[in-house]
Amino acid sequence: MEPRTEDRPVTRHPVILTVLLAIVAAIAVACSPSAGALGAPPTPAITALPSDQATPSDAAPGTPSTAPSAEPTSAPSQPSDAPSGAPSATPTPSTGPTTGPTASPTPTGTTILRTYFVLGSFTGNDGIVPVLREVPATKAVARAAMNQLLAGPQGVELQGSPAMYSFIPEGTRLVDLTIDGGVATVLVSKEFAAASDNVRATTARAQVVYTLTQFPAIKQVRIGVGGSDPEPAAGRSDFQEIALPAIFVDRPAWGAAAGNPAHVTGLANVFEATFRVQILDGKGNVLADKQVMASCGTGCWGNFAADVPYTIGKAQYGTLRVFDLSAKDGTPESQTDYRVWLTPAG
Repeated sequence: MEPRTEDRPVTRHPVILTVLLAIVAAIAVACSPSAGALGAPPTPAITALPSDQATPSDAAPGTPSTAPSAEPTSAPSQPSDAPSGAPSATPTPSTGPTTGPTASPTPTGTTILRTYFVLGSFTGNDGIVPVLREVPATKAVARAAMNQLLAGPQGVELQGSPAMYSFIPEGTRLVDLTIDGGVATVLVSKEFAAASDNVRATTARAQVVYTLTQFPAIKQVRIGVGGSDPEPAAGRSDFQEIALPAIFVDRPAWGAAAGNPAHVTGLANVFEATFRVQILDGKGNVLADKQVMASCGTGCWGNFAADVPYTIGKAQYGTLRVFDLSAKDGTPESQTDYRVWLTPAG
């Protein structure tokens, strides 16, 4: 738009402006991505995102976006650091004496964090998976992530088949959270102790540990329940045998953008360290199938990273599927389906 001047005021062309605005609106609608409902792959599909629910943003705080993110936007190096993209607290020059303390600016926009919930399985392969959460921008990113975790699965996460759930007992509250020397000490209310059997109690703790250790400043976590002394510090590797599925995908998160090629990373403990990764479109059609090898297997956990290219005509929600082949008869096992956002290459 040309600058407004005295000899050419914008208000002299209301008809032209009306036509231009209509054209822009039509183009915006035509370019919007669509999300197709998932079809029926071998295991029940994950329910598509309702059409009236906005997709999560992967942009810097305050910037709108139409596609989900593959990563959290905040990675503080110490507890008090601001999330990426948050405004810095630069002091404003003063022209005279002040009458009281100056408040620090409030961060604006949003921050994308991860929480870890349990994804159900019809084949006994339940395990925790990462899920994105978009929250108002904050410097207290670890506290915000914990509060989102305690709120439990929501919306489309509960509508899948199988659905997500949490082993953290309902009503658990965050009492306090401090970080010192790479160790987060998180105090939760007495309701947390209701997860008493070994699997539930261990998985609930794994959800807390994995959620907090997404931040580089946190390597281990101590959990104190209902005013009791905090437990010994624990890290991610302490929960692999009980809390993780046999093939654990940490990137991309469930419901996040997969990218093209899809960059898939995580841990696996499968026969001979090999398994398969598939990409399926919104109708359940297989777009890509690739064998992947972890750094260890058959009784040990190994890291893996794979780039899986695929071809698709338009952006939509689809499925990232990981599974092992039975050493006995070659049938798929240890299968987990991750709902992901698929986009054309380039």
